[in-house]
Amino acid sequence: MFQNKFIKTLGPGILFATTAIGVSHLVQSTRAGAEYGFALIGFVLMANILKYPFFEFGSRYANATGKSLIYGYNKMGKGMLILYLGITLISMFTVAAAVTYVCVGLMINLFQLPLNPSEASILLMSVCMVILLSGKFSLLDGLIKLIGAVLLISTLMAFFMTLWHGSVVTWEQLVLPLEFNKSNVFFIIALMGWMPTAVDLSTWNSIWTLERIKQTDYLPSLKETLKEFNIGYWTSAGLSICFLTLGAFLLYGSGIELSSNSAGFANQIVGMFTSALGDGTYYLIAISAFTVMFSTTITVYDGYSRAISETTSLLLSLGKKEIITYKIWLVIVLVGAFIVIHHFIGNFKALVDLATIISFVIAPLIAVVNYKLVLSDDLTPEEKPNLLMRILSVLGIIYLLVFSILFLAIKFDFIQL
Repeated sequence: MFQNKFIKTLGPGILFATTAIGVSHLVQSTRAGAEYGFALIGFVLMANILKYPFFEFGSRYANATGKSLIYGYNKMGKGMLILYLGITLISMFTVAAAVTYVCVGLMINLFQLPLNPSEASILLMSVCMVILLSGKFSLLDGLIKLIGAVLLISTLMAFFMTLWHGSVVTWEQLVLPLEFNKSNVFFIIALMGWMPTAVDLSTWNSIWTLERIKQTDYLPSLKETLKEFNIGYWTSAGLSICFLTLGAFLLYGSGIELSSNSAGFANQIVGMFTSALGDGTYYLIAISAFTVMFSTTITVYDGYSRAISETTSLLLSLGKKEIITYKIWLVIVLVGAFIVIHHFIGNFKALVDLATIISFVIAPLIAVVNYKLVLSDDLTPEEKPNLLMRILSVLGIIYLLVFSILFLAIKFDFIQL
């Protein structure tokens, strides 16, 4: 009975982990290890721990109220809903473009496509659009879970085998002190922007929780919902350390500079794994990496389209016409992402950094609003977060505010580094 209930609850946490393991892990965590050794591991841990409450609140609110966080924003007033819409519009095209561009690199590398990034982006986006408009995403979800498990196992194997073989440089070199100059601070903020993912995507987790309840016709207890989410969240957190370690052990001090070309970077990532696991695993890793990144990409398109569709439906009182607005917003997200990709052709690392920094700067507001919602009368005292979670939430808000203000102060030369 317990196992059956858990299987019915299982889903939203895995979708969250799949989304997180994309750019923040494959790209940013690997870059952090490759370029800084273990100097940034504290920032990775800090982001995973201090952002946790605001994602957990998405699952908590959805289970307790039967509504998404977006509905909660609407209850706070149309002004809050309009603000959320504005925040999403500011970030969604760069976010969608960043994950697409990384996926395109892996796709070109795996299938040896004779296409440039723009042409490959059109192909990838077309496939995603057909799948989502045909309503086949639920079928793809099963495959995502299977391939995600393969990547999880291969990542852990590569991690332990890399630890066994040792690093390119000595341990002392891997933990050299960090110089806090402008370039390094900007990368730290970019790294934490999507670690494990952007805070504003917490609304997706609440939507996915409700969708899973509809799909299975089973309403799990709050404890069951949070347990399922925690499995996905802390798995993604652990994997971020694995990817950072792989980058540090295999690339830091090797003289290899990570490529700014998406296909070249993809080849380096796959090569990094195969150097640890053996040449015979090349295609297994390439397929797993592409599939996970593809799932991240299609999940991002779906998540933004669902979130903006619900937002506009509430703002315009469209009632049950969300399916129509979903299709419209899906096309808008795809077109906007392609325009951004075309602008950043040949420099995908700059695109990723831009997208992650934007996400981090807008995070404090979403964090405060999510915290306020789970303390509202929408939840019973038993459903509200305990004292430890409230303390962690306050610390998380302070953390997000301090680093956002620091970034803006450095960006506009109020602080000289």
